[in-house]
Amino acid sequence: MLAVATPTAAQQLAQVWKFQAHPEVWVLMVGLIAAYVYMVRVIGPEAVPEGPAVSKKQIGCFVAAMAIFWAGSDWPIHDLAENYLYSAHMVQHLMMSYFLAPLALLAIPEWMARSLLGKGHGYGTMKRLAHPIFAGVIFNAYVMITHIPGVVNASVGNALLHYALHTALVLTSLIAFMPVCGPIPEWHLKPAGKMIYLFLESVVPTVPAAWLTFAEGTVYKRYNVPVRVWGLTVQEDQQAAGAIMKLGGSVYLWTIIGVIFFRHFIRGQAREMKLRSTTEAPMTGYVNDDASLTYDQVVKAFRESPPADEPVTPGKID
Repeated sequence: MLAVATPTAAQQLAQVWKFQAHPEVWVLMVGLIAAYVYMVRVIGPEAVPEGPAVSKKQIGCFVAAMAIFWAGSDWPIHDLAENYLYSAHMVQHLMMSYFLAPLALLAIPEWMARSLLGKGHGYGTMKRLAHPIFAGVIFNAYVMITHIPGVVNASVGNALLHYALHTALVLTSLIAFMPVCGPIPEWHLKPAGKMIYLFLESVVPTVPAAWLTFAEGTVYKRYNVPVRVWGLTVQEDQQAAGAIMKLGGSVYLWTIIGVIFFRHFIRGQAREMKLRSTTEAPMTGYVNDDASLTYDQVVKAFRESPPADEPVTPGKID
């Protein structure tokens, strides 16, 4: 019998980085781009008779959202996340939930969102889901579920389930960011409410992140494979995933909180102080008598005043 040659470690690592085509991702991307272009070119002129249907900022956000979607769903991140590294899987989650979702919402103009939702049950259902309490609970509950070992182990190696979980992640993330940057302005929280909401959103994911960071042994057995990319052990991979989830998500959300605080409070205070100084400044040619009139001047004016029965001669009082 002929002996079967066992692949060397170098050959196994080379197989990891071998290009894998994912035409389903390309088809989905083309469909999303075509739908957006159709809405802008066909529906947009009817919804917005005057002016452009979308702004340059919205187009830029859409391009960035599609780039993140492609990078997180195609080779090599998708293949590393599905077969070798749970930390790569966590990078995917951050890209889809924290980066892709808000950019996609910012890319949608108000007229497009209202055209898609309508005025009936669609609008009412989405309004209830976009309520901060419901949106936060739905998103964080899904994050907790997707870190259950049984769910993760079942999705690894099952491309259909993996894509289904990612689709649900994007949908729940879109709902979660609706109160912050969604295209329907009446669903937005006030600036202070946005900061509190985003802070709470950054707290819940620390639970599975801490669990991964300090867990002993192998949490997700499907990632316990012989080929170790970048020399990371299973436990080191889990710790890296926990750090990415904790630091990546928290720093990103806290940065948004800082931007909101600067834009709506620091600048607002500066504008208020400038307006106050402008309104309190003395008018040109106006004499502030309260500030310039002294007691001696009042006494002198009374002494120089004529008696009540003496007629006042114009020009007599200096």
